[in-house]
Amino acid sequence: MKSFTINKNDAGQRLDKFVTKSVPILPKTLLYKYIRIKRIKVNGKRAEISTRLQENDVVEMYINDEFFEAAPQKYDFLKASKNLNIVYEDENIILCDKKAGVLCHPDDKEYNDTLIDRIKRYLYEKGEFNPDLESSFVPALVNRIDRNTGGIVIAAKNAESLRILNQKMKDRELHKFYLCIVHGTPKAKSGLLEGYLLKNEDKNIVKISKNRFTDSKEIRTKYSVLDSKNGLSLIEVELLTGRTHQIRAHFASIGHPLLGDGKYGTNAQNKKYGYKKQCLYSYKLVFDFKSDAGILEYLNGREFTVQDVWFRDAFYNGSL
Repeated sequence: MKSFTINKNDAGQRLDKFVTKSVPILPKTLLYKYIRIKRIKVNGKRAEISTRLQENDVVEMYINDEFFEAAPQKYDFLKASKNLNIVYEDENIILCDKKAGVLCHPDDKEYNDTLIDRIKRYLYEKGEFNPDLESSFVPALVNRIDRNTGGIVIAAKNAESLRILNQKMKDRELHKFYLCIVHGTPKAKSGLLEGYLLKNEDKNIVKISKNRFTDSKEIRTKYSVLDSKNGLSLIEVELLTGRTHQIRAHFASIGHPLLGDGKYGTNAQNKKYGYKKQCLYSYKLVFDFKSDAGILEYLNGREFTVQDVWFRDAFYNGSL
C-alpha cells in the first residue's frame, strides 16, 4: 500500500485523473475496478471516480508495487540549455522571451532542449520545482509560439495559476501584440482583417478565405502601420483570434507577406533584402481581467514589453 497526501497543486482534480498521473502504468480497467472495490480510498473511505480531491486529503492505494514506477535518478529536462531570457517572474508565473529557433514543446525532431524543459531546469535548480514532491503537476506553458517566431511565452509555476490563466486566455483577457515587417504598405494605415482559416495538418500550412468553408475557423487580425520605407512596412498586430500561422497567412492573403517568410511569401521577394528569417515577434503582453483572477489579481492592468526585437532597429536605421 502507498498513500499520497494531496498538496495545493493536486487539489481540485478528479480522483481518477490523479491516480492516472500518479501511477501511469496502471491500466484504466484496473483503476476503475480498484476504486469500485475500495482498493483505492480517500481518507480511508470509499470514493467515486469523479470525487474532487481537496488539499490534505489522503489517497490510499492498495495495489501491487509493480505498478509504481521508481523516481528517475536523472530528469530529461536537465539536458536542456540554461539559456533562458526572463522578462518577468514572481511566485506564480514566468514570462519568457523565446528566441526564434527554439521550440516551445518537444516534437519528433527535438525532445530535450525546448522552452518548457529550460524552464523546468531553471526552476529545479532554483529549488522551486522538485518532481519527487509533486504527484502530478509540472510547470506548464499557457501559450505557444511557432519555432521560427520569437516573443513572450507565459509559464505557470503552480496548478492554480495555470487554471486561471488558461481560462483568461480562453476568455480573451490576455492581449498579445506582435511586431512584423511586411512587403509593401497596406492601403489602410490601420484596420481589422477578417476571414476564415483552414489548416492542412499534413503539410503544416493554412489557407485563408474571405468566405466560410468546410472545417474553417474564423480569424480576426487587428493591425496598425507604424512606418513605411524602402518598400517595407513595420506593423503592430493584435491577435483577436489565435490560429496557426494566422498573421503570416492573413497578410499574405492581402498581398503583403512578411519579410523573410518563404512559406507564405516568395524567396524572390525576400532575396532583395537578404533575410531568410521571418520578421515576426510577439513583443507585448497586456493583462486585462474582466472578472476575478484569484491569486493573480495583482497582474490586472499590467503590461510587459520586449525591448530587443531583432528586426526593429534594422528597419529604422535602414540596414534592411
